[in-house]
Amino acid sequence: MTNASSSSHAKGVALTALGGIVLSVDAPLMRLGNGDAWSVLALRGLLTVLTALLIWVLVRLASGKSIPLVPGWRAAAAGLFYGVSSSLFVAAVFHTATANVVFIIAFTPMFAALLSWIFLGERPGIATLVTMSIMIFGVGLIVQGGLTSGHLSGDLMAAAASFCIGAAITIGRSARRDIGFVPLIGAIIPAACAFIALYPQGIAIENPFWIFLDGAIVLPLAFWCLATGPRYLPASEVGMFYLLETILAPIWVWFVFSEVPSAQTLTGGAILIGALIGFSLWQMRAKSREAIAGCS
Repeated sequence: MTNASSSSHAKGVALTALGGIVLSVDAPLMRLGNGDAWSVLALRGLLTVLTALLIWVLVRLASGKSIPLVPGWRAAAAGLFYGVSSSLFVAAVFHTATANVVFIIAFTPMFAALLSWIFLGERPGIATLVTMSIMIFGVGLIVQGGLTSGHLSGDLMAAAASFCIGAAITIGRSARRDIGFVPLIGAIIPAACAFIALYPQGIAIENPFWIFLDGAIVLPLAFWCLATGPRYLPASEVGMFYLLETILAPIWVWFVFSEVPSAQTLTGGAILIGALIGFSLWQMRAKSREAIAGCS
């Protein structure tokens, strides 16, 4: 393992961690907007797509290079899965208990690891499997007591959304290209679904500033980082950083809306954060050793 490879892994960890942290403020910003779910989804999705197109044009003008917005069929497939996952996630929230959705979405790293193992031959290591198991336990603590029977259709939608995210990560990994714009363009799918659902009454949001902030800045930055991460990390590792939203969103809601999380939520969040930090440090240490061994 070369020093360049070790540096690339560290870059991947930094990108995906930043993406997960930024994405965690999505839910609080949506609540601050104080609009119905479909209106929020429609506006933030449209803003995400428009922001992506604007940045893409500016980058092309500044660099003078022809930068593909969707580089190849693999990127297009990843964008489709990203868009469908967002639509399924919102639909699941409306058809089953939120706790059910949170718990089922937490299986994204498992799907990403399984798909990358099957299609890319990237067998997850023992450290990855142990870390994912610990994180699933942490999520279980967070939602314990909040799980209800819900509805089978909603649970299946949440499972499908989790699978789609895992598939998008795996496809992005296989592309081996910069697909940072792809999930942003894929936001047109949930936005279109929302506009159809809103017809003919239109969008109704009391405080649109927060939705503009979410759709034009937060989501583009978060999705770009999370979509770029698979260039440097195995899909199973990228999937784990999506759980940062599960960890941090309740904390931001606590700060903004004074909704104090339970002791179990805080304990589960601490377990998740500790597992991620420990795994990242372990991986960096292991790759540093390999780099030193490769140079000797």
